[in-house]
Amino acid sequence: MPTVDDILEHIGEFNFFQKQTFFLLALLSAAFTPIYVGIVFLAFTPDHRCLSPGVAELSRRCGWSLAEELNYTAPGPGAAGEAECRTQGRREPIHWLFLREKPLKARNIRGVPWFNLVCASSWMLDLFQSAVNVGFFIGSVGIGYIADRFGRKLCLLVTILINAASGLLLAVSPNYTWVLIFRLIQGLVSKAGWLIGYILITEFVGLSYRRTVGIVYQVAFTVGLLALVGVAYVLPHWRWLQLTVSLPNVFFLLYYWCIPESPRWLISQNKNAKAMRIIKHIAKKNGKSLPTSLQSLRPDEEADEKLNPSFLDLVRTPQIRKHTLILMYNWFTSSVLYQGLIMHMGLAGSNFYLDFFYSALVEFPAALLIILTIDRLGRRYPWAASNMVAGVASVFIPNDLQWLRVTVACLGRMGITMAYEMVCLVNAELYPTFIRNLGVLVCSSMCDIGGIITPFLVYRLTDVWHELPLLVFAVIGLVAGVLVLLLPETKGKALPETIDEAENMQRPRKNKEKVIYLQVKKVDNPLN
Repeated sequence: MPTVDDILEHIGEFNFFQKQTFFLLALLSAAFTPIYVGIVFLAFTPDHRCLSPGVAELSRRCGWSLAEELNYTAPGPGAAGEAECRTQGRREPIHWLFLREKPLKARNIRGVPWFNLVCASSWMLDLFQSAVNVGFFIGSVGIGYIADRFGRKLCLLVTILINAASGLLLAVSPNYTWVLIFRLIQGLVSKAGWLIGYILITEFVGLSYRRTVGIVYQVAFTVGLLALVGVAYVLPHWRWLQLTVSLPNVFFLLYYWCIPESPRWLISQNKNAKAMRIIKHIAKKNGKSLPTSLQSLRPDEEADEKLNPSFLDLVRTPQIRKHTLILMYNWFTSSVLYQGLIMHMGLAGSNFYLDFFYSALVEFPAALLIILTIDRLGRRYPWAASNMVAGVASVFIPNDLQWLRVTVACLGRMGITMAYEMVCLVNAELYPTFIRNLGVLVCSSMCDIGGIITPFLVYRLTDVWHELPLLVFAVIGLVAGVLVLLLPETKGKALPETIDEAENMQRPRKNKEKVIYLQVKKVDNPLN
């Protein structure tokens, strides 16, 4: 029986339908950016200092300037978690104020004036970001199961609807509590929707285009980073910024009429008639004809049984269990190194918007390197090398030469960006269709765990020794690179449809016979 890949060879592996669908889903990928990294703009903290009445009085009597006052006093933890200042041996409870040596521009104030998230309340900013990562984790597992159980399209539309509603409500939230609630809801659906879009596009295209669209889909996220900088610069007020970045999700609801269900998923659920209608629709869009011999489909080995996904399927068999554990660790590593290197190094220079813009540009060469190497060297070796480069760059960052420091930091950023894009690509290629979405979302949930603990990992270990976080990053990066070499090579292989195919990916396969399907027109001749 022909597979979906066989059919796509005849009706178009990346023709008009696939290009249109890819463009629509790439917009979805770019729109995910404000949720993932938007905190740097939504919760920007302007220059400020904690205000102590005792310090102010002492400064008045001594005639201190502002610089002297800041130099002679130091903030420290006070009783009951309140911030205090030590002033010549005394401790004074403190509040906060903005530093206004110059007139304070509106561009420098975002979340702080409304919620006062500084000094004793600064931990609430960490909670704001942790909430979205907790949502990522829960949503990845739960919605991943639903997408494999009830379909890609349904879950994609539901996540878009909830994301749009929660984003708009967040923009008009009256207080911090409601902001936190809607931010958590956004986390529950947004990342899952992004990954469902990734799964959909890889299932719509043919084998020879699958890796390219997977990488460029992630490049669309980088384009979103660049667009976010411009929008944030033009709209400094956090509410207008949140409203603007949430509006595209409303228009994404029109995808109900533009994007069909995945025929691969329908076949795995034994819904052959619906799958064939969609395949004929794709053929019509691409201007191709579907041979009669290809108009009958069923799964290769499990035709008569509807396949329902289960979490146990991810660990039930030995090879898939190994894949799951290695992929989970690599998702975790990618998240910790990607966010941790940025937190530890900081952004050089004084212009916040330009710094963010330049750091995003580094991700384009990473994508280009993947495209140039992935078909020549395969998946495993570039992936393993990128993890190791990121790990080594974490250790060897010299402090004396600024240009060398920046160069090594860029190499580390490129390396971990490549690893991030590779793990997403290979993850989808190692699981059979009926648990593919579940496998990607469950494994990727480990990057949410990494996102939750990375701030604590960086800042707490830095208190022990400034270079200790970098040493930890180096170790986990090198270990991730070694583990990648234990995975099977997926270069040039069709997506597995069954458990048996996924289990046998490590074994060498016999060359598949090339089957040519011919459409024969039958002509009825009347008997003389």
